[in-house]
Amino acid sequence: MNAVLLAVALMLGLSLLRINVVISLIVSAVVGGIAGGLSMADTLKAFQGGLGGGAGVALSYALLGAFAMALAESGLPHALADRLAVLVKRQGAGARVKWGILLAVLAMAIASQNLLPIHIAFIPLMLPPLLYTLTLFKVDRRMVACILTFGLITPYMWLPLGFGEIFLKQILLGNIEKAGLSVAGLDVMHAMLIPALGMLAGLLLAVFVGYRKPRDYDLGKLAEVERTERRYTPRSLAVAAIAVVATFAVQLWLDSMLLGALAGFALCVAGGAVDWRRADTTFTSGMKLMATIGLIMIAASGFAEVMKATGDVARLVEHSVAFVGGSKALGALLMLLVGLIVTLGIGSSFSTVPIIATLFVPLAMQLGFSPIAIVCLVGVAGALGDAGSPASDSTLGPTSGLNVDGQHDHVWDTVVPTFLYYNIPLLVFGWIAAMVL
Repeated sequence: MNAVLLAVALMLGLSLLRINVVISLIVSAVVGGIAGGLSMADTLKAFQGGLGGGAGVALSYALLGAFAMALAESGLPHALADRLAVLVKRQGAGARVKWGILLAVLAMAIASQNLLPIHIAFIPLMLPPLLYTLTLFKVDRRMVACILTFGLITPYMWLPLGFGEIFLKQILLGNIEKAGLSVAGLDVMHAMLIPALGMLAGLLLAVFVGYRKPRDYDLGKLAEVERTERRYTPRSLAVAAIAVVATFAVQLWLDSMLLGALAGFALCVAGGAVDWRRADTTFTSGMKLMATIGLIMIAASGFAEVMKATGDVARLVEHSVAFVGGSKALGALLMLLVGLIVTLGIGSSFSTVPIIATLFVPLAMQLGFSPIAIVCLVGVAGALGDAGSPASDSTLGPTSGLNVDGQHDHVWDTVVPTFLYYNIPLLVFGWIAAMVL
């Protein structure tokens, strides 16, 4: 059996059985490496060699957790909760507040990819203060996870701005040209429009069908984490607001989530929003909140390195090519499925496209697909699996904000819902697009 297919299936199976994702990644990497012909020593060497690839992002997440805890100390979450509570008490304002919050979350997620390219940095800062009000409305957090994941993926796979400019122009079109297909003058937005509509269909299904029913959460647990008894002053709120702006500004200026979070935390302490005598405790507590996510990212980088070392990604494609024959319909479906499997394991569509483009472009040209259909096929094959992967930023980010009180399971409440409502529509709409373009 193909090592990549075996390892990804094992990793997903163990995760669904509620085995810790880090353990699932390590076990699956070892099994996949050995199945791919590597010795135990070579497997462990490849795994350890890949760990550094996730260390930077993991440390950035840990510092974001520390900054989020500093904001909690400043009283900003409590002030926001108080303001929302006043709005909720107004006659007939409840529904407007609920949908206003959800639309704000969606807008921020979309902006984080294009207009204000801060990626997932906003989630652990913006979302926890909103959870108290969303819990009062009994909003299903699985719906919020789907809203966030839509906003984190759809903009970069359709709009060539911010991260979309990197994914669509530099990575997607760049690697397709390297593979021997000229894409000069091709409208990449037109190529990815139908798949983007598939993502929109998934969002509407998740919000208005799948998770529209009320769901209860323990307000007591949330109150403990959000420190709702914390008092705040105009000064502490002003310092916290300046720190948030500074965090995003530094990240955009230096292109470093790590330094942005560090700057925000330092401003909270220097401005008195966090008592300097509690600064170390606050910093450590915040890092602990994000420790699991950081470990998953590090382990995922090791897993991806083992999969690359086996060479079975190319063999998986070769076997698919042999199975296709001359059928365009079957060829498009298998290319998309291979992309889904690879991205589920690697956890990053940005890393998947360079791997599959050199293999898929010649096959698609041989099957007679038009240049715009080939761009669509490779783009969708790369994006498939970004939602629904336990090791993807697009699922780890939402979990970091929704699970602050331990009431949101990463696999069953983020990974499974986003897999169902985005990967399936994206697979269907991507296949249709490839056949009609």
